Amino acid sequence: MTYTTQARASHAQADEAGPTSLSLHSQEIGQIIPADTSEDSGNLKAEQSRRKPWAHLLAGGLGGMTSATLTSPLDVLKTRLQSNFYQGQITASRQARGIPPPAQLGYLRGGLLHFTETFQILFSIHKIEGWRALFKGLGPNLTGVVPARAINFYTYGNGKRIISDHFNGGREAAWVHICAAINAGIVTGTATNPIWLVKTRLQLDKSRAEKAGTASLRKYKNSLDCVRQTVRAEGFRGLYRGLTASYLGVTESTLQWFLYEQGKLYLNGRQARLKASGRETSITDQAIAWGGKVGAAGSAKFFAALVTYPHEVVRTRMRQAPLEDGRLKYTGLVQCFSTIWKEEGMASLYGGLTPHMLRVVPSAAIMFGMYEFVLRLCGTEA
Repeated sequence: MTYTTQARASHAQADEAGPTSLSLHSQEIGQIIPADTSEDSGNLKAEQSRRKPWAHLLAGGLGGMTSATLTSPLDVLKTRLQSNFYQGQITASRQARGIPPPAQLGYLRGGLLHFTETFQILFSIHKIEGWRALFKGLGPNLTGVVPARAINFYTYGNGKRIISDHFNGGREAAWVHICAAINAGIVTGTATNPIWLVKTRLQLDKSRAEKAGTASLRKYKNSLDCVRQTVRAEGFRGLYRGLTASYLGVTESTLQWFLYEQGKLYLNGRQARLKASGRETSITDQAIAWGGKVGAAGSAKFFAALVTYPHEVVRTRMRQAPLEDGRLKYTGLVQCFSTIWKEEGMASLYGGLTPHMLRVVPSAAIMFGMYEFVLRLCGTEA
């Protein structure tokens, strides 16, 4: 009876004192019952669920594949307009029609001429070569885009987390986004440069042969043959021609990621203020929440591409095959810039700008939208 009374008294004291006293009482009777850690366990599980490194790899690859397929016609057009082969044809066409160079027309008329010529070439591709020509090089393009986007998003997403956790107390900041974007750009450019070089050379090689009307002028049989000939003629370093221009392009991807993150920060803040206000969500609020990140991705790409576009032209020129005598026309980044400037004028550094912008802006919106969507399906966040 005495033991029962003491036990009941101990139980009553434990109920008043809480989980800690219950643990002490349990030890008194020879049983060890740990304190309640369900809340900490839940937080740990949520944190582990949020951190899925592989999700960024999958989401980036799927986003790149979707956007590349839908915007392939404009990629074909952009590559042709950036090459000096098609720039020569455009110049000859202008001279035949008595049209002066764009540099002599002023910014407005020169821009209008460039815009008109761009769509003339786009519509002539399917008339002369058929609709399939608009998807020419899609296979090699996907071979480059899917790993490039997967690597870029994987490196950026996980790099951002690692930098913020180890150097900023787990908090994101503008400098964290910039450092993660620079790292992702360098890793992606180094890993995928040979793929893009082969893709560019095959696309231009096939186009030249078809313009001449004979397949015998084809220099490369396939991707593997292109790699073999490049290594044989230019060495292993030939596969990395244009890499310096790709590194210059890191400024574009860094600026794009920074602007996109700032856009997301604004949208998240707006959503938090809306929730705190307690007012009912309107149709406008729903539209902004649904399409805000897509719009942020497209806007960020538009501004970043417009500011840094000349490196795209230089990169394409440096990846072109050597001349017939085996001599390289463009031997370095600075030399390539100066040669284009002297021979073709500043306007040529923006050759293909219109199809490029028409392609990359919707492409970025599609890609980042798919990226965010896949991450949500995987139960994680960007």
